[in-house]
Amino acid sequence: MPSSSVARRLHMVTWNVATADPPEDVTSLLHLNSPKSPDLYVIGLQEVYSGPLRFMSDMAFDDPWSHLFMSTLAPLGYIKVSSIRMQGLLLLFFSKVDHVPFIRDIQATYTRTGIFHYWGNKGGVSIRLSFYGHMLCFLNCHLAAHMKYATERVDEFEYILDMQTFDSRKAPGILDHRLIFWFGDLNFRIEDHGMHFVRSCINNTTYNLLWSKDQLTMMKKKEPLLQEFEEGALDFQPTYKFDLNSDTYDSSGKKRKPAWTDRILWRMRPRTSPRKEDDEDEDPELICQDMYTSNMEYSISDHKPVVGTFTLELRKMYTSPLVRLQPEGDWSADIDAMVLYSPLQPFPSSTWDWIGLYKVGFTSMSDYITYTWVKDDEVSLNDELIQVYVSKEEIPVLGGECVLCYYSSTLECIIGISEPFKVNIEVDPLGPASPGPQGL
Repeated sequence: MPSSSVARRLHMVTWNVATADPPEDVTSLLHLNSPKSPDLYVIGLQEVYSGPLRFMSDMAFDDPWSHLFMSTLAPLGYIKVSSIRMQGLLLLFFSKVDHVPFIRDIQATYTRTGIFHYWGNKGGVSIRLSFYGHMLCFLNCHLAAHMKYATERVDEFEYILDMQTFDSRKAPGILDHRLIFWFGDLNFRIEDHGMHFVRSCINNTTYNLLWSKDQLTMMKKKEPLLQEFEEGALDFQPTYKFDLNSDTYDSSGKKRKPAWTDRILWRMRPRTSPRKEDDEDEDPELICQDMYTSNMEYSISDHKPVVGTFTLELRKMYTSPLVRLQPEGDWSADIDAMVLYSPLQPFPSSTWDWIGLYKVGFTSMSDYITYTWVKDDEVSLNDELIQVYVSKEEIPVLGGECVLCYYSSTLECIIGISEPFKVNIEVDPLGPASPGPQGL
């Protein structure tokens, strides 16, 4: 690996959950027992239950799937950086806490391709961001169903690409990003081969005999845009369609033919001109797919989840956050406190910037204990070090391990995180109660 590059690991999941409630445990799905932990998790779900009452509840609170992943990953040092939902489509982006100040330009959007492009049961949701200066985009799609609509699926994909735009000079459209991941229930089927031959190939693990009739593989041969996307070998059994709570393919009267409907592809945008020295949007030196497989353990849906793991070798664009911050002195609910922060690089500060106090293991940016407006509560100022006042009324009485995060309102992201520190338990000013006279 070049000395100027660093390897980052990415774990991706796509799963059509068929309106099911989440399982109790996702250890296997997230490879939590792996000796190498990912830097990023990107999870795309389709057909998350969106009945009217549940959907309204999910808009006010985290939906059960988001809650499961957040509660699982937060104790391991990951926070939810961004998410977007369109009816049954859900996309979640998690990062190790250490990387969060280096994730910027975060935007999310959606495109409907259901009935008359009005209904959101089909379509795409995306999250784009700058990761250490590299522009990445993740597009989770649920495309048209049924064997005969392969061309329509490609048309829907192209429509989504055309419709999704971002407020960005560098990458205003999905295809402008250096690295794109396109994944989801793309719904491509296996043509021509009969049910008996397909199941025989699955039973004999001769999946390669089916590849040439996979519709996405076939469409790539005649669609130049699709040829720009890479995919690992489909060296796992088709992930659709299963009887619920089993590993048995569809035994209903319809007996749908198995298919690789659930996919993960990626595209590295080729450079059109030589790189300039000040070009902050450098290509990753290399993207390597380490694993591409289905997970047969989960049977709550008629689809099996698909997992892709990647190593991205990224040129180091910058190594320090925009802001360094730390608590001053001891913290407890007994006394007012101070935060010290230093701008390490110029950034567009705002009167709406704030510093949040979080418990170690927090789930997302909104999971703060309290916050203080930076400009309102500055008590001293020089060119290098700024103090911000925090009232003791806002500090948790029970104490605990905490961190401070600086949120930039203009950049709409966290640009600095302190090292963990201990908030002491409040001392009762009255002291412990007297035990009273003995022997009475």
